[in-house]
This record gives sequence, C-alpha cells and structure tokens, in this order.
Amino acid sequence: MMTIVPAIDIMEGKCVRLSRGDFSSSKPYGDPLDMAMQFEDHGMTRLHMVDLDGAREQRVVNYRIIEQVALKTGLVIDAGGGIRTSEDVRILFDSGVSMITGGSIAVREKELFLEWLSEYGSDRIFLGADFRDGRIAIAGWNEETGIDLMEFIAGFIPLGVRKVICTDIDRDGMLEGPAVSTYSEIRKHHPGLFIVASGGISGMEDIEHLRETGLDEVIVGKAIYEKRISLKDLESFIMNHH
Repeated sequence: MMTIVPAIDIMEGKCVRLSRGDFSSSKPYGDPLDMAMQFEDHGMTRLHMVDLDGAREQRVVNYRIIEQVALKTGLVIDAGGGIRTSEDVRILFDSGVSMITGGSIAVREKELFLEWLSEYGSDRIFLGADFRDGRIAIAGWNEETGIDLMEFIAGFIPLGVRKVICTDIDRDGMLEGPAVSTYSEIRKHHPGLFIVASGGISGMEDIEHLRETGLDEVIVGKAIYEKRISLKDLESFIMNHH
C-alpha cells in the first residue's frame, strides 16, 4: 500500500512551488497551515515539508511554521531543507516533526549523518537522494557531485539507512511525469528499502504507475497546487487502496 505525501515548501512564510529547484521560479500558494489542514481533511496522514529559506541559508529557518502545523494537525511530518548541524536536527524534532531528511549532509559530512542515524534511529532519518541525470546533486541542487545515484544508495544501506527520499530534480515541479524506471530499478536492487518517490507527478495515472512499482510513498506537490490532481481524487485513491 503506497501512501500519498503532499508537499509544502515554505519560503518567506508562504507555501510555494519551484520549477527544478530554481528559486527565481517560485510561485506562492497561500498559507502552509491552511494547506496542511485541507490535506488532513481529505484523509491524508503524512506531510513533506521543505524549508526553502533554510536550504538557501544552510540552517533551519522556518521551524515555527512547521511547529504550528505539527501542533494543529495530526499529520506525520518529515522535514528537510537547511539541515546542517545536530542543533538543526534537534530544533526540528522539538518542533514536532517525526522524520528529517539528510541529503547534502550525507555527502559532505557523512560521519555526522551516521551519528544522527544511530542517535535517532533509521525510522526517523531519511537519506535524501536528489539526482539529475543519474547523479547526486546537493546544496539546494546547485552543486553536482558526480556520484552515481545507485551507488550512493547502495553505499548507505550497509551503514543502517532504511528509508530514502529520491527526487528527480529535472522533473521536479515540471508536471511531466515521474522517473518510473529509476524507481523500479532501485526497488529491484533493494527489495527491503523504504522508498519515497518525488518529482514530476502530473496526474493520478502517474500515482498509479508508481503504486505498481511497489513504492512505499509518493510526494505530490505542484500537481495539487496547479489543480492537475484534486484533493477529492487523492481522497478516493486513499479510500480505494487502504
């Protein structure tokens, strides 16, 4: 059973969406808490929150907004964006999030990432594997690393990683369909891994394709905000596949 995870990206206190992670392409869609409450009203239980100001400033910035959502809804929240220090991780967990995602940090300061993994456990620390053309990109996607996506994921599994959020940067916010073949390949190589797909969802059929791939969760952002997928559609998907 695949869980739908709506996304809220926060910039300057507002809910926004970007195209391919480009800050200059940001488009506002209102208040994060209002959106979160609507998601919950339509049967969703999970929420993916990204602190875009945090990603830019390389520290957690919008934790107050995240805290409000955690306090006023029952959604299980994973948060990312700007997590660079153990203090950032503590702030987010204190703000009520259940999971955090470490992407850049897993590349740049692997030992620190592994410390968090052992301190908080593999259920609470996601590996963030953001890729472009099959290679990992970090630092708000501005920096290409040349690290192969498949090797990157495979290298962390023996070290205790159990959950990975995999974002296709070139498809993110483009509404052009997800990288189904990439996710199928990850699933084939790592049958026990908890895989969260992100990037490119354009309609309900994309969600169906990913469900058939056997993924655990799918993050849906722009397709909701641009009304390609209605909250009613998602609600009936949840009812049918529960």
